[in-house]
Amino acid sequence: MAEEGKPVVYPATEAAEVLDTVAPPTVLTIAGSDPSGGAGIQADLATIAAFGCHGAAAVTALTVQDTRNVHGFRVTPDDELRQQVATVLADIPVAAVKVGMLGSADNARAVADLLAEHPEIPAVVDPVLVAQGGGDLAQEDLAGVLQGTLFPRATVLTPNEHEAHALTGGETVPEAVADELLREGAHFVLLKGGHRHPEEEVVTDRLFSFGQEEASFSHHRLPDRGYHGSGCTLSTAIACALADGREVVESVRTGIDFTFRALRAAYTPGHGQAVPNRLFHWHSWEQED
Repeated sequence: MAEEGKPVVYPATEAAEVLDTVAPPTVLTIAGSDPSGGAGIQADLATIAAFGCHGAAAVTALTVQDTRNVHGFRVTPDDELRQQVATVLADIPVAAVKVGMLGSADNARAVADLLAEHPEIPAVVDPVLVAQGGGDLAQEDLAGVLQGTLFPRATVLTPNEHEAHALTGGETVPEAVADELLREGAHFVLLKGGHRHPEEEVVTDRLFSFGQEEASFSHHRLPDRGYHGSGCTLSTAIACALADGREVVESVRTGIDFTFRALRAAYTPGHGQAVPNRLFHWHSWEQED
């Protein structure tokens, strides 16, 4: 037991060796900070760690939120966001980018400009407009700017049902939603089925490229616990798989599988929604039955 007022000193081995460790792929998340740890940057970094990647992060906004809802946010000025992202890209070979909450049209333009300078880096764009609890996470003019600037830089676009409707003028037919979003320039659009047909026991997510449905992915519906940060988890997991060199369809399949397992193991740390357990398994989760 340490004496009062003295620091605890842990013994070191006499012949400690430095391991020659190869740097893992870097995934850069550009998103808002969630002080509850359930969504945003915090959720993204946990997901990136679960995939064994190195997480870099540029903060787009400081939010005031808990596991129930968003109570306010302050957007990072676009020049500061540009500096954050550009500094990372100049130093580290980023293997994939995930874009989440941007908060403002100026931030959307800034990120679009930076991604245009690095077309070789795959980007997963989660067009965050509203939190799961219903609170706004974007200024009013953001939706239109996303379509004209950022979507053409997206390898995969992952809107939830509310966001997809808002971005397409209220369109509800999945094929029509996908076509309209793809016309804005995204290479692939993943339409998530969690909020569609809630009475059905099976959830189907559908991946579209221009003019066709590339794949569909089905899994059993989990109990509705109002999961906080599920969209962040999915988009980041897809980015991690892309960073690992997988093709888009396989990356989306991997991201959905990871997210389902994280939701199945979700826990409730506060008085609101359940939080996906991104660190649900310490051995390779892909080897599970």
